[in-house]
Amino acid sequence: MRMLKKRFVLPLFVLVLGVLFFNSGWMSWVYPIGYKEEIRQQSDSYAIDPFLIASIIRVETNFKPSKESRVGALGIMQLMPDTATWAIEQGKLPEATIERIKHEPDTNIRIGTWYLRNLSDQFGDNTLAVVAAYNAGPGNVKKWLEEGTWDGKLESVRNIPIGETRHYVQRVVYYYNQYTKVYETF
Repeated sequence: MRMLKKRFVLPLFVLVLGVLFFNSGWMSWVYPIGYKEEIRQQSDSYAIDPFLIASIIRVETNFKPSKESRVGALGIMQLMPDTATWAIEQGKLPEATIERIKHEPDTNIRIGTWYLRNLSDQFGDNTLAVVAAYNAGPGNVKKWLEEGTWDGKLESVRNIPIGETRHYVQRVVYYYNQYTKVYETF
């Protein structure tokens, strides 16, 4: 009886492993994307790569809404209240409020994606500089680029002087690469 179990269990185990490794669909369990429709809509509105938005959300809150960081960043994309207020004014988005930004993922994604578009315009579509600026602020990143501290490339990300930002850029790039491997389209 024991030999029969081994003969049945081992091939079943090998079959399951084979299905997992030859079918990339299982990786979506490891790298899920929440709020896909909201991300897709704002991606289309502001011409920002949806995988970039998803990667930032994954690093910021792992798709958990209503978060507030220890420094006061709000919601799923962790927007600082001053940045969110400025984005609401500049983007002429009066229906968005700080309370809605904190508790409504769709509002937070809209303001966060608007801000990514603004950063992308400032940094000439240098995605790594945009990601760094999302974390450290555009003033810091402009200073690093102007002074030659960092050249805005992945190969020299170790030159970013703020460790948290350096790690943040690396994590966003990691999740971006995983998402684009796992999902054929958004």
